[in-house]
Amino acid sequence: MTKSFMQMVEEARAEVDGIGPDEAQRRLAQDPDALVVDVRDAADVPSTGLAPGGVNISLGMLPVRADQELPEEWRDSRLQDRSRQLIVTCQTGGNAASGAKLLKDMGFTNVSLMDGGMEAWKAAGLPTE
Repeated sequence: MTKSFMQMVEEARAEVDGIGPDEAQRRLAQDPDALVVDVRDAADVPSTGLAPGGVNISLGMLPVRADQELPEEWRDSRLQDRSRQLIVTCQTGGNAASGAKLLKDMGFTNVSLMDGGMEAWKAAGLPTE
């Protein structure tokens, strides 16, 4: 059975908690170890910028960077604590849902996705880098 991108997004959203930009900012303020993971391709980031302290890891590279069994030089050290609070985002939220589900499937226990992505963050007037 084939699935469309939007069907896959909806399936992922059903498995991951979604939060709005204001809630994401509140969580970042309350938990200094919380991390925003932006899964857009690097070329797409300048259109809205990154959330302060966020990291850009493309959706395609996310499973590599988050894997604890691959060589250390392939991994991202910020993604080695499976209990770290991660807020996954993208431009509008679709790829964030896929990225957040992927992280949950890899054993991360504190993952949410930012509804509306960085466009919603920017529209809420929140700061960017």
